[in-house]
Amino acid sequence: MNVDLDRHTAATDRGRSGPGMITDKHLVDLRWRLRWQSPEADHLEEYFGRMNVWRDADLLPALLGSQLLGLSPQDRFSAVFTPGTLIPPYDADRIYAFPVQTFSGGKSIPRRGRFYPQHLLPGYGGNVSPFRCLDVTGSQLTANFNHPLAGKELRVDLEVLDVLKKRSDSGGECMDWLQLLTWGPGMQARWQGAPTDFFSGDPFQRSDARPDPVFYTQPRLVPHLDSRARQTVAEIYGSLLKPGMEVLDLMSSWQSHLPEGLQLKRLLGLGLNQEELAANLRLTESLIHDLNRDPRLPLPDHSLDAVMCTVSVEYLIHPALVFGEVARVLRPGGVFVLTFSNRWFPPKVVRIWTELNDYERLGLVLEYFLASGNYRDLMTFSSRGWPRPEDDRYFPQVRFADPVFAAWGRRA
Repeated sequence: MNVDLDRHTAATDRGRSGPGMITDKHLVDLRWRLRWQSPEADHLEEYFGRMNVWRDADLLPALLGSQLLGLSPQDRFSAVFTPGTLIPPYDADRIYAFPVQTFSGGKSIPRRGRFYPQHLLPGYGGNVSPFRCLDVTGSQLTANFNHPLAGKELRVDLEVLDVLKKRSDSGGECMDWLQLLTWGPGMQARWQGAPTDFFSGDPFQRSDARPDPVFYTQPRLVPHLDSRARQTVAEIYGSLLKPGMEVLDLMSSWQSHLPEGLQLKRLLGLGLNQEELAANLRLTESLIHDLNRDPRLPLPDHSLDAVMCTVSVEYLIHPALVFGEVARVLRPGGVFVLTFSNRWFPPKVVRIWTELNDYERLGLVLEYFLASGNYRDLMTFSSRGWPRPEDDRYFPQVRFADPVFAAWGRRA
């Protein structure tokens, strides 16, 4: 395990400092980041956590826990874990064969590369840990019980956002933060380079088959994400978009989720409701166009620097054609970035989206990029664990903010 302690100034989430250096008598707000690679893409996972140092530090690897003590707000700390040191090592003996008829997934047919809870297999009742279906051949299902990140080199970055005094020396939750950070990541990667079977059957069927303009006739001038998630989306776009760019907001609405102060040369909103687009003050122009009726973009070749799509990829019924069209209108090196969460309109979401967990959905979007063959420098990102904003209508019934997932690539 390689460790690097990097003390430098970074903007805190709250913009304030706590009582000083971390001891075992403190609560600590931490931004965890996990970086890893697959043959197809680079991956970055983010998790916010308020750590009770007295209770939780002992659950960390020894060097990681000891280096946390003594840090102050704005300090950062990194550790690189070789395969098998943070996640149990890959073990070929954890690949098992089952009669396919013993898979108890109801109407669900196990597909190559997909993940399913172990309790769908005989002898694992109640176990929600995932296994990966490696193959279904004849009457046999081959299942991989290794962790999705097994065999990967993992880099963990910690950023101290705040240090808080505890009200007492006892009590509080005990959390395994590394388990939370690594629960889910890895599922978006292919198995040994083979495409995951997301496309068998009728994956793009929807419960409401009416033309989309009928469903979207009524404007919906309400936020589709809470304010913390919207901030994360704005940070993603701010990291990829530069002043003076010409940008398409694909499947746009009344908000474009851009950071304040980002001055674009052009921001074209393509959507289905004119009232929503008219209410979007960031747009320089707008266009009504139904991609599910006509996936072709009415735009010239190589005319844009970037295309973004916010909480809408789950409604595309011709994603391969749309991703090809986006590549056509992007200039070489231009970026296509998509963000989504775990909310959607049930009548219009495609069936495959509802059958996947969050990280498999990232894998599905990656497959859209890979199937196109027109993109390079693929990247996925996830952000979870932030406290739900107190001004949100679901607070305090819902503890955590909406998670944010993103994938992007550049025009080859």
